[in-house]
Amino acid sequence: MARRYISKHILEDQQQFLKLIDEFEMDIFNLKDIESFIEYEFSNLNEIMENLVEKKFLSRIERGKYCRTNFRDEKVIGCHLVADGVLAYWSALNFHGFTEQFPNIVFIQTTKVKGDMIVFGVPYQFVKIIPKKRGGIQKEGVGNHIFTITNVEKTFVDCFDLPQYSGGYPELIRAFNEAVLNPQKLIEACLTVSNLSVIKRIAFLSEFLEKKGLSKFLKFAEDQVNPRYILMDPFGKEEGIFNNKWKLRLNISENEICSICNKQY
Repeated sequence: MARRYISKHILEDQQQFLKLIDEFEMDIFNLKDIESFIEYEFSNLNEIMENLVEKKFLSRIERGKYCRTNFRDEKVIGCHLVADGVLAYWSALNFHGFTEQFPNIVFIQTTKVKGDMIVFGVPYQFVKIIPKKRGGIQKEGVGNHIFTITNVEKTFVDCFDLPQYSGGYPELIRAFNEAVLNPQKLIEACLTVSNLSVIKRIAFLSEFLEKKGLSKFLKFAEDQVNPRYILMDPFGKEEGIFNNKWKLRLNISENEICSICNKQY
């Protein structure tokens, strides 16, 4: 195979690029905005990227998105994969310390359409929501390693809204029992997601598990309840006793809930 010739000018540009991303402490970046960030314009940026990837100074995440070859923070990478990406659901539960089970998939919430993908061996699942349901977002990390994640209250509301992304109902209930929640933020998250079934389920668990400091939320929930009964576990069987206050059919029994949470019934 013929050796590829690279001009001295290209080599100098590669060295200049690496020097600049060192100075600006850039470990991950988009091709379309890197030049404005480092305040330097290259005449041949695409060729520079190709050569640096070939030399393994950089790794290509996907088209137009790159990182250093030793940078593999799946949280930061996941949020870079889609413009408004937010770490959410089971991944957020794990980050906030409410589950010891580490999800094999990184869940990213977005208002965009994005196909699931595997990057550097890590599977990413993108959960599309309508813009109205976007909220309760906080930033974590420092510098170029900043990523966005749903706050604790929004994480739980999202998980009850779409429990298929939460690691299973027993794990979600156990995590909810351990969480210390801000009632106002919990109300705000419920209003953002706008799912009455979620409010009923969270209110029942809050009251049954005797969670402290949520009286304001429970009053809010009482004002929202309608006469329609729903299942406690939306994927479970049509069975169990009826809870009249919160209009729930407990297809996960109170005894089972206590067992999940290591409480006496």
